Amino acid sequence: MGRISAVIFDLDGTLVRYRGVEFESSWGAIAAAAGVKAQSQRLLDEYLPRRDAYPEWVKRDAELLTGISVQSVTERIFPPPYAAGAPEAIARLRGRYQLGILSSGVDLVAEHVRDDLDLEFAVSNHVFIEGGRFTGKSQTIVDLWAKDAVMRQIAEKRGLALAEICYIGDHMNDVPVMRIVGLSIAFNPKDKELEQIADYVTHDFAEIPELIERFEDKR
Repeated sequence: MGRISAVIFDLDGTLVRYRGVEFESSWGAIAAAAGVKAQSQRLLDEYLPRRDAYPEWVKRDAELLTGISVQSVTERIFPPPYAAGAPEAIARLRGRYQLGILSSGVDLVAEHVRDDLDLEFAVSNHVFIEGGRFTGKSQTIVDLWAKDAVMRQIAEKRGLALAEICYIGDHMNDVPVMRIVGLSIAFNPKDKELEQIADYVTHDFAEIPELIERFEDKR
């Protein structure tokens, strides 16, 4: 019997699905709410192919928000557009596993979701706020292309073996994480490689608790 101790979720496109922005992402949703969607999209087009420049991308994206009221953004992006069935599935997992978020999205959204869904932790990128406004400063904590390194840090910090972790994601940057954990689930996958390497593929969030149980029962 395989033992899973923690279930860790990607944020953008997995737990939350912001429509009308690339990758259904928190960065895109915040930019749209702040009135800088076009500028943010240009940065995405410039930096997505440059896998060595993600911290620079985060820096420039955060700078677009300089001086903008946080409230004017949050009133447009909250409550988060959860994937159908996500809150209910997480309620079924709560108390059985450590639950958390690993995301290269924005902590403004990740931490809101953490608290709203009663998860233990959220690790994501930080945007600085002072006096209710974005300062334009940021801190890259989760590189889009190096989420596996952060997953290793999470496991060490929380006393988990990687084999005890179930990770759920949706896109190409989740592939390295899925290769190192004990159980990987692709939810609404947007990348063929993700579908090929994941232990399970689902388009129904409500199915995730059963998939974890199935994995544990057959090991």
